Amino acid sequence: MIASHTSPAVAEAQSFLAEHWSTDVDRRAWRELVVDERWAALRWPSEWYGRDLDDEEAEAVEATFAAAGAPGPGQDKYNLWAGTLLAHGGDELKARMLRPLLLDEVAMCLLYSEPGAGSDLAAIRTTAVRDGDEWVVNGQKVWTSGAQGADYGMLIARTDWDQPKHRGITFFWFPMRQDGVEVRPLRQATGDARFNEVFLTDARVPDSHRLGELGKGWWVLQTALTYERAVMGVTQRRSEGSGGATAEAHGRIPVPDTSLVRLARETGRAGDPVIRQDLARLHAMRTVNEWNGQRAKAVAEAGGSSPLASLGKLAMSGILHFAGHLQGEILGMEGTLDGDAHPRARDANYSQLNAYFTSIGGGTDQIQRNIIGERILGLPREPEVDRGTPFKDVARS
Repeated sequence: MIASHTSPAVAEAQSFLAEHWSTDVDRRAWRELVVDERWAALRWPSEWYGRDLDDEEAEAVEATFAAAGAPGPGQDKYNLWAGTLLAHGGDELKARMLRPLLLDEVAMCLLYSEPGAGSDLAAIRTTAVRDGDEWVVNGQKVWTSGAQGADYGMLIARTDWDQPKHRGITFFWFPMRQDGVEVRPLRQATGDARFNEVFLTDARVPDSHRLGELGKGWWVLQTALTYERAVMGVTQRRSEGSGGATAEAHGRIPVPDTSLVRLARETGRAGDPVIRQDLARLHAMRTVNEWNGQRAKAVAEAGGSSPLASLGKLAMSGILHFAGHLQGEILGMEGTLDGDAHPRARDANYSQLNAYFTSIGGGTDQIQRNIIGERILGLPREPEVDRGTPFKDVARS
């Protein structure tokens, strides 16, 4: 339920908008004003660019901005980088980094997956060894979006090999622009090179850049993954925040329902009962997933750690695969072509291949099914033969 328009927060928002907002305002200056006046992250503490609002008040303020057509609020829900830092970072690092993150002035990347530790992130073997006030990092990361231009990466590294694999991992805010960091692009089936492999050789990160307690990085990671999965579950493309190449940058994003309806009309397939049924099915899938996203958001904003984000992410993966397949079905034999001379077929092929991006990124579909089975449906956990075993004693594949 939206709070009354007479609430102090809404009244202040209305006054702020009346004084400062217009459709021709400089967007950069507007974003700075919104952040500095603490409208960007309404539920955050006031000392960290927030307003200490509860969810009802925050929704009312967000509705007030939306009614005026003014962008601004919402970063407390969807800014992966700032949200993770706020939850687990030290005050010094937060004081230095939160504002630039809210202003999108910092290019970021995720340094999680490794060869042999993709679906099982707890099996990472990148090491961080203490050297005074710094940590020396060695290892390899893979499938890292936006690494070429990143200023920092959110890094998980093993700091204690005597602990079982989920413990002994520490989470760092890692500076990317230094000797010892080598980034190599990975070419995808779509022709894009959005992902990279990153080699870390005696690279360094200050201990002041550690997020959370030593050896408890796995639990910091869960915060970051919840943000990422929530965003991937309610949007049609991944929110990287790193300035890397995206499908949107190429003008080829996963196709929404309206575009497919238009395509069906252009090709004379709009009257085909099978195509019409599939279009309706796609619309229903998207609508149900939006409802699930609202449910997951409500749980998360109440202070819970919601596995419902995994349900939304898995659903979006299925939606994108279905939409890509339907796009090809509408085109018929034309869909077997490709290249710039056949733009409709090119886009259909791109959509079908690019759907795997969501199936893999942010945790594979198989991981989401495990989470849903264990944490939502209450099914037994999969057996883990190495659970409780010191990681140094775990057999390597």
